Amino acid sequence: MSEKTLRKGNEALAEGAIRAGCRFFAGYPITPQNEVPEFMSANMADAGGAFVQAESEVAAINMVYGAAATGTRSMTSSSSPGISLKQEGITYLASADLPCLIVNVMRGGPGLGSIGGAQGDYFQATRGGGNGDYHILVLAPNSVEELGNFPKLAFDLAEKYRMPAMILADGILGQMMETMAFNFEPVDPNKLGKFDWAVDIYKNGRHKNNVFSYKGDGLIADVVERAKRYGLIEKNEPRFEARQTEDCDVLLVAYGLSSRACLEAVVKGREEGLKVGLFRPITLWPFPSEALKNAAQHAKAVLCVEQSLGQLVQDVKLSLNGAKPVYLNAYPAGGQPSGATILTAVRSALNGQTEGLFDLQRHAEGFTYHCQRDLTLGVQGDRKGGK
Repeated sequence: MSEKTLRKGNEALAEGAIRAGCRFFAGYPITPQNEVPEFMSANMADAGGAFVQAESEVAAINMVYGAAATGTRSMTSSSSPGISLKQEGITYLASADLPCLIVNVMRGGPGLGSIGGAQGDYFQATRGGGNGDYHILVLAPNSVEELGNFPKLAFDLAEKYRMPAMILADGILGQMMETMAFNFEPVDPNKLGKFDWAVDIYKNGRHKNNVFSYKGDGLIADVVERAKRYGLIEKNEPRFEARQTEDCDVLLVAYGLSSRACLEAVVKGREEGLKVGLFRPITLWPFPSEALKNAAQHAKAVLCVEQSLGQLVQDVKLSLNGAKPVYLNAYPAGGQPSGATILTAVRSALNGQTEGLFDLQRHAEGFTYHCQRDLTLGVQGDRKGGK
C-alpha cells in the first residue's frame, strides 16, 4: 500500500488508472470530470502511453474501441450528457467483447442539466444505455480512496470477462479532497502478456486476428453465449458492504456518496435508540441481490436513499420481491441527502408517516395539468389571418 496523501477525487482516479496499467486515454472536456483528462494529458506520456483530446465524445469512445482491440488497457471519461453521446460506441465495444474502462462522473440531468453531483444515470449504466441485449460491469465508489483504487479492479474484471467496465461516481466525489492510499503496486502492462484475440503485428508465424462488432448470421449464438458469461458474473462478482444489519429495524440501501450520508444516519440513529443498518452495493451490475436479501432478513422496512428519482429502488424491490416494505428517500437533479433528513424518513417508515418518503402518486395528489394547443397558430407559429 502506498503512503496516504491528500488528493482530489478525479486526480486520484486518473493516477489510479495509470498505476493500473492504462496506456491509452481519449476524452473530451465536460464538468465535473475535467481534472481526469487534464491529469492524463500531463502524465500519460511519461508513463509510456498516449493521450488524445478527441474532437467529440463520439470520437473518443471510438478511439477507445481501436486501442482496446490491440489489448491495450484503454479508458475514457466524461459526465452524464457526454456519456449519452458515447452510448453507441459502448454497444460496439460490448458487441466486440472488448475490455476497457469508461468513467462517468455524474451531474444533474436530464439533458444538459447542471454541474451539481447527482445519481440520475443509474438506469443508463445498469440497463445499458444503447441498443441490444448487453451489460457492462458497473462499480460505484463512495470515497476518494475507492475512486483511486477501482480502476485496477475495473480493468481486471473487464479483461477477465472481455467486456467494458464503468466506474459510476457522483460529481461531488470527483471534486472533493480526502486522504487516500493506493492499495496495489503499479502495474507494468508490458508484463501482462498478450491476449490471443487481440489485433497485433502479423508476423513470425502469429495468427491473423480480426475484431468484429458485427456478427451477421452468428448474432443469435453470440448473444446467447454472452448471456452465459453474464450469468457467471452475476454468480461470482457481486460486491457490497453491510453495516449493522444483524438487528436493524430499518435497512438503508444506498450507493456512492449517498451511502456516506446514510452512515451518518446509522450512527446518529443508533445514538437515539433507532436500530438502523446500511447496505451499500459496490457493484451496481451485477447487483448483489442475494446479499441484500440476507441483510434485510430482520428489518421491518427498507429505505432507499438516492440522488435520483427512484432508480436504485427498482433493483431493491426486484431483489426483495415483496418480502419487505420498500420506501424511497429521493434527492433528484443535484439534491443532497444528510443524516438528519434521512433519519426523518427512517422515523416515517417505522411509524406509518410520510415525511421524507417519496411516492410519485402521492406527490401528484391535488396537482392538475392541462396542455392546450393554440389553434390560432399555424404550423410555423404564425397567426392565421393575423396582421
